[in-house]
Amino acid sequence: MSDWADWDHIVKIDPDKTLVEGETFEDVAATGTDAIEVGGTTGMTEEKMARVVEACGKHDVPVYIEPSNPASVVHSDLHEGYLVPVVLNAGDVTWITGAHKEWARIDDGIDWSRTWTEGYIVMNPEASVASYTQADCDLEADDVAAYAEVAEHLLGQDIVYVEYSGTFGDPEIVEAAAATLDEATLFYGGGIHDYDSARTMAAVADTVVVGDLVHDEGVDAVRETVEGARDAQPAAPTGE
Repeated sequence: MSDWADWDHIVKIDPDKTLVEGETFEDVAATGTDAIEVGGTTGMTEEKMARVVEACGKHDVPVYIEPSNPASVVHSDLHEGYLVPVVLNAGDVTWITGAHKEWARIDDGIDWSRTWTEGYIVMNPEASVASYTQADCDLEADDVAAYAEVAEHLLGQDIVYVEYSGTFGDPEIVEAAAATLDEATLFYGGGIHDYDSARTMAAVADTVVVGDLVHDEGVDAVRETVEGARDAQPAAPTGE
């Protein structure tokens, strides 16, 4: 069983942003979250990533890096591995295979046994990631469900990630994606800011991801979303 099969909650830390004044990465690890992902869309460098991985890897929470470009990859024993985005609805093929090819070309140190992909479906056209990847975000529930089905059953991806990045998404669309999956884990990210929003999305997705919240409001707000994710009703069985 994969590590993330039992995760309810992830904190995503952007190395290009700071934590709330007076808070530490130890405080983030102590929120009760199941895992920490380190990554961001813009401004990523190996140095920034390494700083956060080193700070987070000292604590008893699994740490994964989510590299947005080959230059931001960090090889370290302090993280569990690499969760590499493949943006399924990208208009620029760089973010489907191009950047990944370049990583394989320039990096002789890739540990493929610790490398997995996330089948991203980007849904907020105003988000940086949508502009960066030229994503087609004009998708209905059946489009998102079909992308999720392709991710698991055609591409063999273990993680499908519905990403509304910066805005709260449509639970019915997320639920449609969940219904197509048999074994893949469904991550949801976007607009999770309190107990209720976390509980709502955790009822239809396997795992909720909070990102901006930790940088903007801090660990008390994050802890509230952990509680919401834990208290959610179990998602309906997938594949039905």
